[in-house]
Amino acid sequence: MPFRLLLLFLCLFSIRGQGAELLVLYHIPPESRQDARRDYFIDLLTLALKKTEPAAGPFELISYSAPMNQSRALSTLNEDYGVDVVWTMTSSERELNYLPIRIPLLKGLLGHRIFLINRGDLDKFANISSIEELRALAAGQEYAWPDTRILRSNGFKVVTGYQYAGLFKMLADHRFDYFPRGMNEIWQEAPFYAGLDLIVEPSIVMYYPAPIYFFVAKNKPALAKRIETGLRLAIGDGSFEQLFLNHPSNREMFDKTRLAQRRIFRLENPLLPEKTPLDNASLWYQLPRQKQDKD
Repeated sequence: MPFRLLLLFLCLFSIRGQGAELLVLYHIPPESRQDARRDYFIDLLTLALKKTEPAAGPFELISYSAPMNQSRALSTLNEDYGVDVVWTMTSSERELNYLPIRIPLLKGLLGHRIFLINRGDLDKFANISSIEELRALAAGQEYAWPDTRILRSNGFKVVTGYQYAGLFKMLADHRFDYFPRGMNEIWQEAPFYAGLDLIVEPSIVMYYPAPIYFFVAKNKPALAKRIETGLRLAIGDGSFEQLFLNHPSNREMFDKTRLAQRRIFRLENPLLPEKTPLDNASLWYQLPRQKQDKD
């Protein structure tokens, strides 16, 4: 066991020795009835906490009762009666205001964005061969998502909405041309909104580095330490990788996305903090060679 991880684990035993009580944690709820994006992250958080249960004691995870978007969920971390854990894309601002556990939960795949489009627009995207042509179209995003700033900083048109579920109706109403979704998200979303005649665009992937982390409040370093220790133990024994590759929420994205057959457009992420562990290859998914690389 690496020395740093050993110290973290011994610290957890010290906490247990002081008489560990049941740890009750509230996590973010789904943003809508059709929102299944949280399932993998809850299972991964459960795995991390189970890895540390012998040292730090029992736990219980509870979904917060009121639906909320990412911005509201993050703000409640610092409230007495809010959520205790949020999983979301990192940014310098978020790492300043909250405590990140810098382990990419999707190993970087969140930054590979596949488009949800109107069925009648298939030919419009099939003929795109340059980033300038893509910039001529309008993307849809929630107003508080970091993606909005990332896209605009790269010269893209962005139309924003205030509710996750409402963005799909906005796309169907042609308020914008495409809705970039994480490759882990789109395959669960597309069937729910097929009735709006929305489909997955088959030929393009947009990429920018966008790790998604667990975040906790600044005044909860012991909780952050426990989650980090559990995740690193899971990485060390292979159970993180097993869950990542085999979770029902993820298997479909590997089977259907076909990254190697898509044209890739690479963007800069100006919100990426300096402490992002980009050089630690063990934390990132090793991608197949893409068909083309469009800068």
